[in-house]
Order: sequence, then C-alpha cells, then structure tokens
Amino acid sequence: MTLAQPEPGGLLPQRITPRRGGLATTACMETLQVGYLHAIAAASGCSLAQPFPDNGIDWHVSHGAPGHTVDDEVTIKVQLKCTYQTAPRPPGPTFAFTLDNDHLVKLARTPVAVHKILVVMLVPRTQEDWLRAGHDRLELRHCCYWTNLAGHAVTGRRRTTVRIPTARIFDDRALCEIMTRVGAGGRP
Repeated sequence: MTLAQPEPGGLLPQRITPRRGGLATTACMETLQVGYLHAIAAASGCSLAQPFPDNGIDWHVSHGAPGHTVDDEVTIKVQLKCTYQTAPRPPGPTFAFTLDNDHLVKLARTPVAVHKILVVMLVPRTQEDWLRAGHDRLELRHCCYWTNLAGHAVTGRRRTTVRIPTARIFDDRALCEIMTRVGAGGRP
C-alpha cells in the first residue's frame, strides 16, 4: 500500500489556488483586528472581556500588577477600528481617521471612571496580504496604532476626523505602559 504524500507547502498541488470564503471584507477586517488584540493581550499578560451587548465599546482589557497603586487590577476600554483606506506605514507624525460623531462623543467623554482608547489597524487592501506564516512566526499585517481621545471636540456635522499618532504603535510594550500609567492613577 502506498501512502500519498502532501505537496510541499500544503495539501493542495501548487497549481491550485485555494479560494477564500465569501464573508464580507469588513467582517474579515473585524476578525483580524480582534486576533491582533488577543495576541497583544496574551503577550502583555492582560485579560480580555467583551461587553455584551456591545454599547459602542468593543473590549475591556484588564492588567494586574503589584506596582499598581489605584487597585491591584486596572481596566481600560478599547474601541477597535480597521481600514485599508490609509496605506500602511503612513508618512508623517499622524494620519487621519474619521469617526461618527456619536462614537466620538463616547470616546471623548471626560472625566471617566474607566479610560478608553481607540485602536486603529491599517491593513493592505487585499486579504491575501494580511498575514504571513512561517515555521518561526506569524505576521499580522500591517499595524495598529492607538490614541486617547478624551476631551476631543466634535467638529463635523455627522462625522469628525481625528489624528492618530504614528509613534503610538499598539503592541505588548505599549499596552503594558498604558496600564502602568493607569495603574498609577494617570491617563493612558
């Protein structure tokens, strides 16, 4: 008896391109950004909770550390957004992102008991370019950036453009730094 051997690089012959599912691109973008958040939370030792029903905030992220002075565990609220309308690696110190005014009001409210941040993921336009896997890594492409919009004014009739700093890459170190500041009684 002869056993069939898989083709190099996978189970399908290289001449056949696997078809992607028919899920809407925006739904796939939402799933990708949630995967990014889960990876960052895991690497930073944070726990995640998803409010149900969602009232305009996607996730609660909690971080426990002995150095926190306000509580042994602090929480922030995270709103995720994803776009391919801004190219990866935007030039300059900021890039523009537009929010519905109702959503901005929720994110800009001050003072708050639990701080909120907006995390915007920039992805390539084509799903095939969203991730790369190898024996030693899984790359999610391209990047998430974060900002705290507390106190930001509404300027548009229905939507307002905010500026997202390109220096604020959302990774495990950034999340730990955010939680350290909040744990000391400060802002993200």
